[in-house]
Amino acid sequence: MRSDGSALSLRRWWRSAAFAWAGVAHAYRTQANFRIEVACGVLACALAVALHAPLAPIVLCCALVLSLELVNTALEALTDLASPDLHPLAKIAKDAAAGAVLVASLGALVVGAVVLGTALWRLVGGM
Repeated sequence: MRSDGSALSLRRWWRSAAFAWAGVAHAYRTQANFRIEVACGVLACALAVALHAPLAPIVLCCALVLSLELVNTALEALTDLASPDLHPLAKIAKDAAAGAVLVASLGALVVGAVVLGTALWRLVGGM
């Protein structure tokens, strides 16, 4: 890998950020699940703001799910490159990466239910 100078170089950082953003844009364009997760994340954050609920746990859960979806997308692309034919190990790799996204999504749902549910309950006078 080529180095363009100091790790503290602002130019190098912007270049790296552009590559990273290209990965996010690719996932958004090509992965329906990523778009759904972005929409759910925006909705969850908007609800947290509207209900005056703590925003940090919601944002962290959204970031975790979206990050794992990006890793899943990268792993699927690498697996397809390395093993264009069907192979049991390729299936395991893809399924495990998808499973990581599922586990994070279920955890995010629990956090969202607790954080937003508590705020909603308080709003309707339950507490």
